[in-house]
Amino acid sequence: MIQAGDFLKGDGSGCVSIYGSKFDDENFIAKHTGPGLLSMANSGPNSNGCQFFITCAKCDWLDNKHVVFGRVLGDGLLVVRKIENVATGPNNRPKLACVIAECGEM
Repeated sequence: MIQAGDFLKGDGSGCVSIYGSKFDDENFIAKHTGPGLLSMANSGPNSNGCQFFITCAKCDWLDNKHVVFGRVLGDGLLVVRKIENVATGPNNRPKLACVIAECGEM
């Protein structure tokens, strides 16, 4: 999985949202059925903020715990695979800068 979104501290501890702080889980209708799904990272029920992750494989153990809110489309999955294969160092941080920008919206 590729985790991102902590634009406050860059270490996974930052939490802010358009609602201010944390916000509640919306629903768990969509499941983590394969690669390329966007899902909210959280620290427990109803603790969503700015962090999210992109799945690189089926992650059914995350179902009913993390809200799936979108998916990577088309050639974007090739970009996900490239990011997935970047070597990591301490704390699983990528050794090369990986930036998601101008990605569009649904």
